[in-house]
This record gives sequence, structure tokens and C-alpha cells, in this order.
Amino acid sequence: MSQREQLIVGVGAGTETTDMVLNIGPQHPSTHGVLRLRLRVDGERVTECEPIIGYMHRGAEKLYEVRDFRQIMLLANRHDWLSAFSSELGVALAAEHLAGIEVPERATWLRMALAEMNRVLNHLMFLGSYPLEIGAITPMFYAFTERERLQQVFEEASGGRIHYMYNCVGGLKADVPSGWEGRAHRALDEVEHGMIRLDKLLRHNEIFAARTKGVGVLDPATAAAYGVTGPVARASGLDFDLRRDEPYLAYDQLDVPVVLRTEGDCYARFICLLDQVAVSISLARQCLEQAALTGGPVNSKQPKIFKPPAGETYVWTENPLGANGYYLVSRGEKTPWRLKLRTASYANVQALATLMTGCLIPDMIAILGSMFFVVGDIDK
Repeated sequence: MSQREQLIVGVGAGTETTDMVLNIGPQHPSTHGVLRLRLRVDGERVTECEPIIGYMHRGAEKLYEVRDFRQIMLLANRHDWLSAFSSELGVALAAEHLAGIEVPERATWLRMALAEMNRVLNHLMFLGSYPLEIGAITPMFYAFTERERLQQVFEEASGGRIHYMYNCVGGLKADVPSGWEGRAHRALDEVEHGMIRLDKLLRHNEIFAARTKGVGVLDPATAAAYGVTGPVARASGLDFDLRRDEPYLAYDQLDVPVVLRTEGDCYARFICLLDQVAVSISLARQCLEQAALTGGPVNSKQPKIFKPPAGETYVWTENPLGANGYYLVSRGEKTPWRLKLRTASYANVQALATLMTGCLIPDMIAILGSMFFVVGDIDK
């Protein structure tokens, strides 16, 4: 090859290239927490992706076996720290179901109101952080402004801002302060008004749409095969929501709208999350109204050392990120013999192996963030 030809086409022109193995994480600004992605790339295109988990493993399921039913609430609300109330609620429901405990009506409505507000808190985090990952910083400030309003309501009721420890076997630990329902209503009104600017900023944003539309398409069959649930699954057209399909607490007394889209791409997943906030605000309002009309206690008195009868049960709830399952086995002792968690994040992250194949490296970040998972919920 002449010197002129080398200058025009390059020394390596026409030669075969080899794939490169690239590790993203476990400590990397492009990953959510300590998740590791092992990528095989051909130039800018991902040809293979393997999610590697376990870097945050804290052994919660084994720790449950040596703690009583008061203490395990402390662990239950930490594996998905964005859904703390909902996670401890699932454990309480499993223990109550096994022991045949009837929870007072007022506790049921307050639990539902708080669970829906916790869902809004969870979604606001992703509605702020996801645009940040693809270059937009303003939504983060908007989302955290609205989160703060609800966190104040939770703090007034439970004393905690993130890890509430408010559920107990038999109901709630204590009643909410006088006038709390009205203050919660006002907070929901303010959040609903604040969501308008977040919606206007992103729903029809051309740059945001260009980064997310048609990217990371998850078809319904693949979503079902991986056991994907929650907003991620509903964005692919899977019409499944436990609050409507297998209602628990008093969801059967409410009309639960299910937000659905069919595109299955990053944009659809984000819009599902955005629209779900309005639904949860409406449901929380209805629950608060019912709680205000219902008197009586908020728990059925149980002994401090609670020992459910020997047996087993499985309870699952519609947590903010999807279906969470709680398989509880008891031998009549004060600690569970076994408490196995089925977490939404664990199933959702498995689909990355399929979604990442064939995408470009810049789109990898958009796809990863759109799967809406918490690493602690994966490693539990």
C-alpha cells in the first residue's frame, strides 16, 4: 500500500476486528448502585450483556431467621429503600395471614393511603434521576421538591423519613396525629400541582424523546418470560396489577385504573411512571377520606413476642416497582423458619441481557435507567 493510500484509508482498513469485553461497574457513575454489567462490544455496538449481581448482598433472608417479627420490619424496609413502607407492609400481611389476624378497618385505610404515597415517593425519585442520567438536571430539582412534601407527611406519622418502621403485626404501631389526614390531603394537592411543570418539561420534550423513543424495546412475550412486573411490564402492554387482579387490604373497594402503553421502549416506561403518579394521588385521597370517616384503633393488640402458628403462606403485593412476594414458613416460634422474598427489581434487571443486545453504548445508559430497579432489592 502506497503512502498516499495509507493516508486516505488508514493502515488498518480492510482488516478484521475483534470484540472487546467491557466492564461497566460495579462502581461506576453509569450504573445504579453497585451493579456490574459485563458487555461484549463490537465498536460502538453491544453484542452481549451479562448483568452480574451480588456486590451489595446483605443476607436479609437469612437474618430474618434469627430475628423476631418486630425486628424483621427493620430489615424489610431496607432492601428497597425507596419503597420502605410497602416492603414492611408485605411482611406484616404475610404474618397476619398465617396467624389469621383481622386488622382494624382504620388501619387498613391508613395503610393503603401510606402505600400509595410511598408509591409516589418512589416514582418521583426515578422521574428525577432518569432524565439526569441522559443529560437533564432540572427535573431532579422538581422531583425532589415534591418528594420533600410527602416525606414531611411520613415523618409526622411515623417519625421516620425513609425507614419508617410504622407497620407491625396487627396494623400500625400508633395512630396518626390529630389533623394529619387534612395535612396529607394538602401535601397531595401540592404534589399534584407540582407535577404539572415536570410533565410539561418532559412529556413532549424533543431531546428527551430522541434519546428514549424506539430505544430498548421490551416486547410483551419477553417481559412475561422474565417475570417482569410493575410499570416496566405495563409499558410493554402486560395488563397486570395486583391491586386490581388479586386485591389485598381493601383495594377491592376501589376502582384502580391501570396505566398501560404498548410501545415497550424507554419513553413508554417513563411515561407509565409519570402517569402512575396521578393515579396513586387519586387513590391516596380516597383512602384518606375513608380513614377520616373510620374510627377505632389502628392495631389489634398482639403479644410483644409474637409466635404465629406452624404452617406456611405466600402473600404478594403490588409494590411501586412491581410484584413483591413473601413466602413465610413458621414452626410456631418467635422467628420465621424461612422468609423468602420475590422482589420486582430482581426480575426486572434480568431482562437487561436481552434489551442490551444490539444497542449502541450511549443507548445503554438510557436502557439501564429505564428499567427502574433498586440494587438492594436485587441483592437483598
